Amino acid sequence: MNLPNKLSMLRIFLIPVFLLLLYSNIQYAVELATLVFILGAVTDILDGHIARSRNLITDFGKFIDPLADKMLVLSAFIYLVGVGRIPDWMVIIIIGREFAVSGLRILAANQRVVIAASKMGKFKTQSQMIAVILALLEWPDLVFLGQQVYWWIALLAVILTIVSGVDYLWKGKKHISEC
Repeated sequence: MNLPNKLSMLRIFLIPVFLLLLYSNIQYAVELATLVFILGAVTDILDGHIARSRNLITDFGKFIDPLADKMLVLSAFIYLVGVGRIPDWMVIIIIGREFAVSGLRILAANQRVVIAASKMGKFKTQSQMIAVILALLEWPDLVFLGQQVYWWIALLAVILTIVSGVDYLWKGKKHISEC
C-alpha cells in the first residue's frame, strides 16, 4: 500500500478517535476532537498531493480517498445535527448526494470504470470540512445576517454538494443507461 492510500486509511482510523473525544467528558474534548478532525482534513490534502506529485494514483486510492472523506465528514455532520448546530435538512441532502454518487461509482465499477473525485467534488469536501470545523468550535462572535458563519458555510457546502452531485450524475449518465 502506497503512502497516499495509507493516509486515506489513517483518516478512517481517526473517525473513532474523533467520535470518542466528542462524546467524552474530558476537558477540552470538543477542541481535541476538532484537532483530530483537522488532522483528518490535512491527510485528505496530503494524500492527493502526494499521489499526483509522485504518480502514485491507484484505483484503490480513487475508491478509498472519497470514501474516507465521506465517512469523516458525515460522522461529524451527524454529531452536529445531534447537538443542534447544523439543520438536519442540510445533512439529509449531503447524505443523499453521497448515496447517489456512490451508487454511480458502483455501477461504473461493474463496467470496469473507476470514477475519481472531480475538482467540484473536492471543493464540496473542502467546504464541508471548513463548515464542520467552524461548527465544532462554534465561536459566538462569528455571526452574519443573524446566523452563525458556520451555518452559511454549511449552506455553501450544501449548494456545492448539489452542484457536484448533478455534475457526477450528468457525466456518469452513460453508466446509468448501460444498466
